[in-house]
Amino acid sequence: MNNKPNSHIASLSKSQLEQTINKGLDFRVGQFNVRLISPVKQLVPHIQHLYGAYDLLANESFIDFHVQIRAPSILRRYIRPQVSFFLDGYAPFKPLPYLQASALFEWGLNWCIASHANEYLIIHAAVVERNGQAFILPGTPGSGKSTLCAALVSNGWRLLSDEMTLLSTYDGKIYPVPRPINLKNQSIAVIKKRSPELVFGQIVNDTAKGTVGHLCPPALSVQLGSSPALAAKLIFPKYKQDAETQLTPLSKSKALLRAAGDCFNYNILGVQGFDSLAELIEQCACYEFHYSNLDEALALFTELSN
Repeated sequence: MNNKPNSHIASLSKSQLEQTINKGLDFRVGQFNVRLISPVKQLVPHIQHLYGAYDLLANESFIDFHVQIRAPSILRRYIRPQVSFFLDGYAPFKPLPYLQASALFEWGLNWCIASHANEYLIIHAAVVERNGQAFILPGTPGSGKSTLCAALVSNGWRLLSDEMTLLSTYDGKIYPVPRPINLKNQSIAVIKKRSPELVFGQIVNDTAKGTVGHLCPPALSVQLGSSPALAAKLIFPKYKQDAETQLTPLSKSKALLRAAGDCFNYNILGVQGFDSLAELIEQCACYEFHYSNLDEALALFTELSN
């Protein structure tokens, strides 16, 4: 591989990046080393604009995920072009249209981590940090989790993850995997209007999740990708149109049941998963949170973190 150790992806020109991805781009994402190989030129600006702050790896580095994005067949390069996601030569998903390659890469990398990183209890939740306190925000699609996460991050909070909270089963700390924030549909316009200086990747239309846009993570959050945080709050957000901003304490027993349902690998870890989650719940203040006004939500979260 032609990666430059001790440098960032941003150190490569567009042509260098395109050549490197064709052969194998080795880079660090939080706790994981990734090798991306792809002839799909559409991926180059996505990686260039959203992954510039990520460390390139030395050639001899151990790789956790060997990923390829390419056409599923020679025919599909030319007739109704499609792309597939491969991990170690295995394609876990159906092919998608060529123009959805960047979204497929992000979703595929989520799957890699959620399916293989069983040294962590993995919660489907955003996690952000301020003043040494990590706030965990579990959420189902449509809950407003990612919108709230993006608003917090654009106001100085540290991003640990938009999609998954990695709770170590060994030391109980939250380990970051900062990646581009996945926004959908109306959330894209909401965040762009609030913070027009933020960098988005290509807006991808007509996916299974609607219109998708990925927001570049702050460089400082990426640089702190090896620094764990301590959980302080577990907050279940729910966006409701015209709802009053309301934070309601949640009993630890209810929080445990709800959080267990949001875990990717709770059943796989068994007793270890239960013990890790129970310890997390014990150390966190737990709440339900309803909101429609992001300014009020930011003010409340800031107060909670002080």
